[in-house]
Amino acid sequence: MNRAATMFVAAIAAIGIAPIASAKDYGQQGAVFRISEPDLLRTIEQKLRTLEASGGIERMNAELTRKTEAGVRRPRPVAGISLAVRDRSWIFDPAIRVEQDILDNKGNVIARAGQRVNPLDFVTVRHKLVFIDGDDKDQMSWALRRFDDQSAKLIMVKGAPLDAMTLHQRRFYFDQGGFLVGRFGIRAVPAVVEPNGKTMKVSEIPLGVGRK
Repeated sequence: MNRAATMFVAAIAAIGIAPIASAKDYGQQGAVFRISEPDLLRTIEQKLRTLEASGGIERMNAELTRKTEAGVRRPRPVAGISLAVRDRSWIFDPAIRVEQDILDNKGNVIARAGQRVNPLDFVTVRHKLVFIDGDDKDQMSWALRRFDDQSAKLIMVKGAPLDAMTLHQRRFYFDQGGFLVGRFGIRAVPAVVEPNGKTMKVSEIPLGVGRK
C-alpha cells in the first residue's frame, strides 16, 4: 500500500471509531449474543485497494493539492472589510495587562502579574503596515507608488499575494483570518498603521482626488 493510502487509513479509521468512543454503556440487559463482524482493518484495506485500482486515491490527492495551492495563491478574503470612503484615524495602545509573571530564560522576572506591559518598550517598529485590497487596481497603484520595501509592509486583505510578488517584484503579505485588522480595529481599506511614540496611529484613507 502506498504512502497516500496509508495516510488515508487513519482518516477512515477515525470515522469508524468515533461512534464507538461516544457510545454510552447501559450495562447488560437480557441475553448476550456474540456478533460476528469482518475485521475492521481488513475491510478498510479492501476499500483502499478498490480505490487504488480505480484511481480514486490519486484523484483525491490531486484535488487536495489543487485546493491547497489555490488557498495559498488566493487566500480567503478577510470578511467585513469595505472600501474607505472617509478619513478615519485613531491611536492604538498596544499595552496589555499580564495575567501571570513573565520570566526570561534565566528566571528573572520581566513583568509581574497584573502589570501593564507595552511591547514597544522592548521592540522598535521600523515599518508602516499598509492594508490594501489586492484586487483593487487603484489601491495597488497607490501603495506601490507611496511605499517602498524599506518603509512599509504591504498587507492584503483580499487578492493574490504570490501573483503580485511575481508581477511587481515586491514582497506582499496577507492578513490570514483578519487577525491584524481585527487587532487594530480596521474596518476599511486602504489603511495605514504607523509608529507614534509608544503607541500606533491607525488611519483609513479614502483614495479621492489627488490621492490616487
